[in-house]
Amino acid sequence: MLFPTFTFAVFFAVVLPVAWGLRRWPVPWKLFLLGASYWFYAAWDARFVLLLVAMTLGNAAAVAINVRAAADRVRKVALAGGVALSLGVLAFFKYYDFFTDSLDRNLGVSSPALDIVLPVGVSFFTFQAISYVVDVHRGRTEEAGLLDFAVYLSFFPQLVAGPIVRATEFLPQLRSEARPDRAEVAHAVKLIGRGMFKKVVIADFLARAVVEDAFESPGEHGALDILAGIYGYAVQIYADFSGYTDMAIGVALLMGFRFPQNFDLPYKADSIQDFWRRWHMTLSRWLRDYLYIPLGGNRRGRLATYRNLLATMALGGLWHGAAGAFVLWGVYHGAGLALERWRGEAAKRRPPREVSLKGWRWGWGWHWAPSDTARLWMRRFWVFHFVCLGWVLFNSETLDRAGDVLGRLFTGWGAGPELLNPLVALAIAAALVAQFFPRAWAQKGAGVLAKAPIGVTAVAFSVWIMIVVALGPEGVADYIYFQF
Repeated sequence: MLFPTFTFAVFFAVVLPVAWGLRRWPVPWKLFLLGASYWFYAAWDARFVLLLVAMTLGNAAAVAINVRAAADRVRKVALAGGVALSLGVLAFFKYYDFFTDSLDRNLGVSSPALDIVLPVGVSFFTFQAISYVVDVHRGRTEEAGLLDFAVYLSFFPQLVAGPIVRATEFLPQLRSEARPDRAEVAHAVKLIGRGMFKKVVIADFLARAVVEDAFESPGEHGALDILAGIYGYAVQIYADFSGYTDMAIGVALLMGFRFPQNFDLPYKADSIQDFWRRWHMTLSRWLRDYLYIPLGGNRRGRLATYRNLLATMALGGLWHGAAGAFVLWGVYHGAGLALERWRGEAAKRRPPREVSLKGWRWGWGWHWAPSDTARLWMRRFWVFHFVCLGWVLFNSETLDRAGDVLGRLFTGWGAGPELLNPLVALAIAAALVAQFFPRAWAQKGAGVLAKAPIGVTAVAFSVWIMIVVALGPEGVADYIYFQF
């Protein structure tokens, strides 16, 4: 059940008023939210609702033992059991074929072949379960009732593609009273409208117009088409994923829940670290808090810090899928973060000196030192292309395919463009330029919506939806991050 579809519109038109109508009675309200979330998830495959139920009961039991056990050893065993349950589910569904193929290929050990269907969003709800179990053990949140935890783990807006919401962020909202707020409704409408435009008009258009052909058959296209495909994918994956989370946050906000921001204009980042503070922010913070810091973070010296960065990002790449390209993508970003950190540390040890370029003209010498603004834009340019090179790995099913794409980028300059056209170029350029729009513009638009009568807002939103449908291609493709 995709957000920008008529099916979801009907589903949400029923769920929203009933949920607000039941809000004054906590238990019926939570039961309704749980039932609606299970119904939403069953639209993909009803069998996996049982997986959600099993994950809920298993992690709730681990937390109950952890909280009530007197011995510290028992508490640690309960913690390990809860984490192992979540990681076991994730490993079985995402990595069984990968591991068995590796064993067979490298050691000659055969394993039974299983036709495993990947549950939609399994990575997201398993990570939420892990964060809950660990946070209770660390004393950062209290044990939730079984019903509250079940709603937290299965709440439909973020269930299948994030953002990754912590128990400390969600559970208090289940216990608090909330009323519809005009400003929040306006903000939600803005988020949903913006998310639909990103997904339907930008992401789906670029996927069909240039990205799919450029990556599936790079040998048939020239270098300009490959370059457009790489830039197009950078825009597509951002518009696709941030568009989904915009809608998820907006839908949750209409129901009275505030979710954390997940994207913050990542392509205006001026360092690799800054990029990861802006891209899939809830995953970045999860990896930091539950993997990088427990590994030692930056507390054990420079070499250990670089090792921890590489390990964290490599596992982050593996989280995206059991493929060498994903792992290499993670290692690539980890190496970039480590190199960037090393350069920063080296710069602090060097005495300050002016950076300048020297040249000559007609015998006259001249010096030019780039301004702070020029340096900022040079860093942004470098970081964006570093990220784009990583996207080639990310969007290639195999390392051979990534090599074909990059190879054609260097050898295909004799062929003219077939995929690149003015509309494709405009879509890519407009999406990138929009990263630098002042925030005040968006805030001003939300303020206008907040002051408008609710009927005017509804009509404006309806007109916007019709525009999006008219501009977008026929049909709505699955979201990229559904496979993770």
